[in-house]
Amino acid sequence: MIIVEQGDPRDPQATALLRQSHALMQSLFPPEENYFLSIDALCDPSIRFLIAREGTTILGTGALAIKNGYGEVKSMFTADAARGRGVAGSVLRMIEDLARDEGLGWLRLETGNVLFEAHRLYARHGFTVCGPFGDYPEAKSSIFMEKRL
Repeated sequence: MIIVEQGDPRDPQATALLRQSHALMQSLFPPEENYFLSIDALCDPSIRFLIAREGTTILGTGALAIKNGYGEVKSMFTADAARGRGVAGSVLRMIEDLARDEGLGWLRLETGNVLFEAHRLYARHGFTVCGPFGDYPEAKSSIFMEKRL
């Protein structure tokens, strides 16, 4: 059974997944268009970092960044061996629950234009394409999405 709970990005398994995610983003997008949070930044009190695990094995990560009036989905990543098992969907549902608990009216996110599986995941969960938000610039490699809660 997959369990989603708050976790520590410094946990060695979580850190390994985050590093895999960062390496993938760096291989796909130019440095100025990479907006992932560092492991230290994920420890900020405004971040709710989540892990999905089966037993003691961490299969995926995700985070809710609390912003002014909205939450931002960050650090969504699933281990290759766990893809297709509903890990990302489970993490995303927990992010939505946390955002509602925080009284946030919107969830927003930025994802890469070539991350088609991510686009499908977010669309299945009710996210729609929108324009840049927060401090994000217009970037050809970015897709921005949002969902009213």
